Amino acid sequence: MANPRYWRENPSRYTLLGVKCENCSDIFFPPRAICPKCRRKSIGRIKPYRLSGKGRVYSYTTVHEPMPDFTLMRPYIMAIVEMEEGVRVTAQIVDCKPEDVKIGMKVEAIFRRMGAEGKSGLIRYGYKFRPSA
Repeated sequence: MANPRYWRENPSRYTLLGVKCENCSDIFFPPRAICPKCRRKSIGRIKPYRLSGKGRVYSYTTVHEPMPDFTLMRPYIMAIVEMEEGVRVTAQIVDCKPEDVKIGMKVEAIFRRMGAEGKSGLIRYGYKFRPSA
């Protein structure tokens, strides 16, 4: 079983929290300690940055044969979402039929149940995306 504290203390697991390099203004998700462009110059200049939660579907696939914990959801959509800030996030698309998902479709992040852990029943939450106007 995963340590519940591990889940609670990882802010990017519950919000779309990335980082911004104050040296070059590039934004990254998931967070990292050093900017790959600025390298040493970015040390101490990487600051938390909350993403807007709005983006567009960049690419997607329909999952018909999922891992055992996700069989009740099938088929479901996994997508790469390009956020307004330019970073790309991999997440599930929900609240629509698989055939309604299109490249370029506007989506927004939402907080949802991801699953439960084994016999303990510890519920895991995180972000998914749904269509937006």
